[in-house]
Amino acid sequence: MSHPAAPKTLEALRSFKFEKILNEDSLTHSVIFLGSLPEPDGDGDIQAIIRLEKTALDPAQMPGIFHSLSGIERVELEQSTDIYTWMFGWLGPGRERDLKINIICPATEVHIRKYTKQEQLIVRETPELYERIVKPYIDAFPPSRTQWAENILTGRSEQEKVLVSNPAFMILPDMKWDRKTLSSLYLMAIVQDRSIRSLRDIRKSHLCLLQDIRSEAERIILQRWGLGKGSLRMFVHYQPSYYHFHVHIVNANYNGLLGMSVGQAHLLDDIISLLEIDVNENSGVFQKMTLTYGLGDQHGLYEGLKEALV
Repeated sequence: MSHPAAPKTLEALRSFKFEKILNEDSLTHSVIFLGSLPEPDGDGDIQAIIRLEKTALDPAQMPGIFHSLSGIERVELEQSTDIYTWMFGWLGPGRERDLKINIICPATEVHIRKYTKQEQLIVRETPELYERIVKPYIDAFPPSRTQWAENILTGRSEQEKVLVSNPAFMILPDMKWDRKTLSSLYLMAIVQDRSIRSLRDIRKSHLCLLQDIRSEAERIILQRWGLGKGSLRMFVHYQPSYYHFHVHIVNANYNGLLGMSVGQAHLLDDIISLLEIDVNENSGVFQKMTLTYGLGDQHGLYEGLKEALV
């Protein structure tokens, strides 16, 4: 169930009141807007974030690419669940989809900070820093922050998109993928175990889980899209965008992702290898390691970790 204020038609989308640009990225051909949408009852407005991304170019459209472009003429609702809505937009008739439109409504202060352009701080997170600063931060998150993942796992949303479902995890297309352009294939595996919130919670006892995710992802992608072993890049973020453990699965030739930067992205193969040589079942390598990563100045952990690192 999506939020009542989330737009699902072009007419509703046009009611968006622009406030400012949070970020723009020439690499991904995207721009992120902050603004507001009207409350369904007409009593005021509610904050919203809209991300527009240019879809992959269609070679068949290239002969007419220099014809003038006007505004969005048509939109098609792809999915709407909890606070997230995804659409495709057309800039004219007789064309392939021109835009991916991602909407967050209502947008919290955490969302606004996340999507604002940020300066990076390199953090060396020791186990002590994790226990003192990071873990309390994660513990304080309300269940609502991962409600959309909970809706998927409990069968309340996106079930028609699920590719693999078993008692341990689900695999389905990520919202970043248009489900059409194979070169930008992007899936996600979400685990059922709610106690695994981040890489820090991974132990040797989870080795079989990660191996199964890897093998099932390879199987379903070979079966559905013909991409064999060596064609996929699987990784885990730390810090992640949300604290419910998940694995990113992308086409190995897709390079337009800032989330694959050194430090933030940890290859699933490397995680599995470290667990295979680990000797401790309970307090293992990821509880003992110092993890180094870049942290934006709008992240909720930034001030505490910056002060601790001085």
